[in-house]
Order: sequence, then C-alpha cells, then structure tokens
Amino acid sequence: MFKLKFALPLLAICGLAQADTLTIDHAMGRTELDAPAVRVVTLYQGATDAAVALGITPVGVVDSWVEKPMYQYLRDELADVAHVGLETQPNLEEIAALNPDVIIAAKMRHEAVYDQLNQIAPTIAHETVFQFKETLDLVAAATGRTDAAEQWHQNWDARIADFQQQVAELDNIDWPQQVALLNFRNDHARIYYSSFAGNILNELGFERPQAHREDVWGVKLTSKESIPSMNADVFFIFMTETDATVMENYQDWTSHPLWNTLDAVRNEQVYRVDQVDWNMGGGPIAAQRMVDSVFEHYGLE
Repeated sequence: MFKLKFALPLLAICGLAQADTLTIDHAMGRTELDAPAVRVVTLYQGATDAAVALGITPVGVVDSWVEKPMYQYLRDELADVAHVGLETQPNLEEIAALNPDVIIAAKMRHEAVYDQLNQIAPTIAHETVFQFKETLDLVAAATGRTDAAEQWHQNWDARIADFQQQVAELDNIDWPQQVALLNFRNDHARIYYSSFAGNILNELGFERPQAHREDVWGVKLTSKESIPSMNADVFFIFMTETDATVMENYQDWTSHPLWNTLDAVRNEQVYRVDQVDWNMGGGPIAAQRMVDSVFEHYGLE
C-alpha cells in the first residue's frame, strides 16, 4: 500500500548536523517530509486511533460517528484536541489554522479535496479506512514511530496466537467455528464479509460459510425470508442500541420463526458486541478491544 524510504543523510552546510528525508509512497502518490512530523491532523477514525496507539496526541481530529464528539475509549487522551469537522467533510480552514506538519487522510473519503489538503500540509492517504495495521504503519512512517509500530505488531501477533491456542483446547466447541458478523439497522439487516471486524475474525481463525466469502463489504438483507442466509455456528451482532427503531427492527427479525432454525441460535452462540469496537473505531486500539471481547465471550483470558 505504501513504502517508507530513507534518503541518504544530508549534511548541513555548517557540517555540524544532518537530517533524513522521509519518502512515503501512499494511495495518492509520493510524499516527502524533511523530518518526522510532530503536529499531526488525522481525518479518519482509524488514523486517530492509530496516533493514540503510538503515543501521539494529534493537534486536530474529526468528529466520531457516534458517542460524539469522540469515542469514549479515546476521550481521555484527546480531551483538549481541536475538532476539524466530519470525516466526510473536514473543515479546511480549521485544519490550516492548526499549522500541521502532516495530514493523515483516506482516499475513499478525501480524494476530492486531496489537492487542497496537500496545499495546507503534506498529506498522506490510505486507500480505505479500515485496514488498521496499514494505517498504524502509515502514521508511524510519517512520525518516526516505526519502532513503536513494530512492537505493537509483535504484541498483536502474540495475542492472536494465544487465542488460537486457547480456543482450540476448549471441550465445548468444535474449532474452527463458522462465524457470521451481523448488523441490524432500522429498516434492514446486514451480513458483513470483508470489513474491519470481519478481517480480524478471519485472523483469529474463524471460518466463513461458503456464501460469506466474497471479497466485498457484505450484503444488505431487506426480507426476513433471507434469514437462512445468515446461518453459521456463531453470531456476533452489533447495532446502535440507543436507537429505538433499530432495536424494534432487531426484535422483529429475531422473533421470526426462521431465526430459531439457525445453528448459532439453537446452540446459544449469539453474542451482542460493541459497535464502536467492532465497526466504527477502525484502528489498532479498537482492534485490541474487539479481540479482548472475543476472549471474554469464550471465557478465555
């Protein structure tokens, strides 16, 4: 997705100092930084999360999708940070006023305003918003925190391996299990395939029903007659539980006779999970929180 290159040291004219130029290839081109960035503006949720994971306090962030203005799990670290609008519509004037060294953006969100952002400060963009490991590495590359990122990756790999070992030793389930990641809205239901949480479940070792293996975000279900297409050994369900219309729709779907024919329902393997950790946070801290909740659901530590 992107590459980090270090140019040869450039000796200062006085001969007493030297600096490294950072060259980063990313989704919108190639960006050069004279030095690791200190003043960072993050324009999508996963980038904000990744900055905090690396010990960076951004000078500017966009509003969260829910729990506004910022997700509860990041509020302490970002208590005094300026907000620069929405992820889908950042305020360019407010970003410029912060005098950033670098802006972390996403092509899928900010391609139309990329040139304007790049005039404010060097702007580095990921292709999408949910590839949290690549986002972590992108932020690390721009800020000189690659050692911290590498340590994070090592800790992550160890945690994943720990889950795979522990869950395989459980006597009450047949591992690997087939999983379905479900989401209920106020007028339909969804099965997520390739997504933030979906990719993490794959990494943990869960399998997908054959029909859920397409390389797309997922599928939108509008008819309860499609309930059988959800079938799997275990369900993880996220939704906006503070929305009465969403909860009413969830009750309608789960009270349908077809719901009780599903394997996860019959075997009491249906888990409701936090939508911020599982879908909206989009960064390495949210990913860790999601994995911790999977450990909890299986009674593991």
